[in-house]
Amino acid sequence: MAMRAPVSASARLLEGFRKWYYNAAGFNQLGLMRDDTIYEDDDVKVALKRLPENLYNERLFRIKRALDLSMRQQILPEEQWVKYEEDSCLMH
Repeated sequence: MAMRAPVSASARLLEGFRKWYYNAAGFNQLGLMRDDTIYEDDDVKVALKRLPENLYNERLFRIKRALDLSMRQQILPEEQWVKYEEDSCLMH
């Protein structure tokens, strides 16, 4: 049975900082995931074309909802915010 290495204090501190920064950035309050905020250069456009249709449609919905909320200067209720642990692009 393999033993897991203990998590160092610096790793816990770094993870805490990552969570704080994720929430401080504010895009999760609009229902966006981190990958939804990436600038769409040519490489990103090619990658988006390769997404399954359901994931692409979910992404478009999140972006349109965020634009609408931004125009109305509102945010989602806190229970609808994307949480750090739920953001699929941050999974290891």
